[in-house]
Amino acid sequence: MQVMEKVKISVVSYLNSKPFIYGLKHSELINNVELSLDIPSDCARKLLNGEVDLGLIPIAVIPKLKEHYIISDYCIGAEGKVTSVMMYSEVPLQEISTILLDYQSRTSVTLVKVLANNYWKISPTWINAEANFENNIKDTTAAVIIGDRTFGLENKYKYAYDLSEEWQKFTQLPFVFACWVANKPLPETFINSFNQALKFGLDNRTQLISELKELNVYHTDIADYLNHHIKFNYDTEKQIALKLFLSYCEKL
Repeated sequence: MQVMEKVKISVVSYLNSKPFIYGLKHSELINNVELSLDIPSDCARKLLNGEVDLGLIPIAVIPKLKEHYIISDYCIGAEGKVTSVMMYSEVPLQEISTILLDYQSRTSVTLVKVLANNYWKISPTWINAEANFENNIKDTTAAVIIGDRTFGLENKYKYAYDLSEEWQKFTQLPFVFACWVANKPLPETFINSFNQALKFGLDNRTQLISELKELNVYHTDIADYLNHHIKFNYDTEKQIALKLFLSYCEKL
């Protein structure tokens, strides 16, 4: 009998993906995969370069893939405030002259440009930021910061713009930050088992949240974040939102 090669998977290592990781690690499927935990931009790079077969990747990368297959019923999404994809500033939108772009993200960087062009109607200078760029938010220079590094920054700057909330104001739709995307066809049996593992993680969030609280490393209300701010179902509205967002991306 032919033994199937292990499926290589790259997963975002942020708090928002912990239910997925929990589900995978508590399933028999974990014995048939190679799991790597990465920042979103590395997830994207690995899938684009064929280093992995499947990734929880920023959706802005989808058009760059030679072939792509969204294989899951689940995603990293939000309906209104997400609280972890933010733009911080010391001045209001219309006074911002420069925006520093988080090096860990692709979708959020593209989203802020879509909002600037089509909703806020501002034309800032864009700068691809490097590590510790958070310290450069001052005067008319704003910055996009994503993921766990946003926790605890709620009151540090005069203005905080939640990019998912801004997208909802603009389109009346939810937003999808990342999807489970394969760069080649995967067996139906694997896809079914994979979705079952993700569902197990989501169904056992209470246990996961209890374990994460004991670590004492996240400076946020973990239960509120994972139960209310992150929306995991890749439903019809999110599919519409994804297509709309990618259509805006084409015009940038």
